Amino acid sequence: MNILITGGAGFIGSHLLAHFVQTYPQHVIVCLDALTYAGNVDNISPLFTHDNFRLVVEDITNFDKMCLLMEQYNIDGVIHLAAESHVDRSITNPFKFAETNVLGTLNLLEAFRRNNKKRSANGRFYQVSTDEVYGSLHEGDEPFTERTPYAPRSPYSAAKASADHFVRAYHETYGIDVVLSNCSNNFGPKQFPEKLIPLFIQNIVAGKPLPIYGKGENIRDWLYVQNHIEAIEKIFFEGRNGETYNVGGGNEWRNIDIIKLLIRIVDNKLNRPQGASEHLITFVDDRLGHDHRYAIDAQKLTNELGWVPRYSFREALEKTVDWYLQNQVWLHRIETGEYVTENKRIASIYNLNM
Repeated sequence: MNILITGGAGFIGSHLLAHFVQTYPQHVIVCLDALTYAGNVDNISPLFTHDNFRLVVEDITNFDKMCLLMEQYNIDGVIHLAAESHVDRSITNPFKFAETNVLGTLNLLEAFRRNNKKRSANGRFYQVSTDEVYGSLHEGDEPFTERTPYAPRSPYSAAKASADHFVRAYHETYGIDVVLSNCSNNFGPKQFPEKLIPLFIQNIVAGKPLPIYGKGENIRDWLYVQNHIEAIEKIFFEGRNGETYNVGGGNEWRNIDIIKLLIRIVDNKLNRPQGASEHLITFVDDRLGHDHRYAIDAQKLTNELGWVPRYSFREALEKTVDWYLQNQVWLHRIETGEYVTENKRIASIYNLNM
């Protein structure tokens, strides 16, 4: 089986890629990544020595290249993670999010459909999406389920919602075998340090301000990336054709509370007095369209496919903090932009040739 993982050099993608390459040596695992700012060759370089690993550097918005890729590598299944994902960036540049997340997904779907037709096969297309497509909850509301209507409130979530609809449309119109999942906020090692947890870990270490939107009362459900990877694996191989599965961590935290917990963990690991870094907390104007609360009901995934999170939230957060404290070179290469040079070098070697 030849499996294409898009966005494989990114945060979630690199964890999934490593798991699949190492767990399924009988399958060829193709990593597709444009190696933009959020993709990092450092995340996947240990996999280069594996016989079943392939790397293709290309942008999913290039339809002709996507068609060529599907044919050259005889792709049987796609796990689609490639996306513009930072909400703040979507507010300043919504066109980029529509281009990548909507048109890019459509390109992959159509290229996959055409290649299936040539092969007289019906491979599986897995769309990895977000809980943000469901909109916002109030405190006391029931968590999102797979039946919750879509109500996106940011350019990012609107683009992901549109992509999800195209995936379902290809299932209904062309009979493509698809599965979808909507996950809550991921965290863990190798996450680009523009996101809350890695950014704040670094700021606590460096004694820099910890800017919190509004009053810090927005609530998120936090999902450890390795728990998410195991859910993706279950859904890809065992999920029912045409179905959607919600993936949640069962860990609802107010932003202010998770930041204070991070402060306690980091200060403790650095042998600082408890709460020594709380003075770094600063409150800033709230983000435009900032959803108040996300919460995921993952019972369908547990009941149908037997998935349960293997790592507890506190254990996972400790592991995450340890990783960032022990990988300052990785962070330095991100902060200085050194990783971009390596990305460009690798891109010149592994670019898909017409």
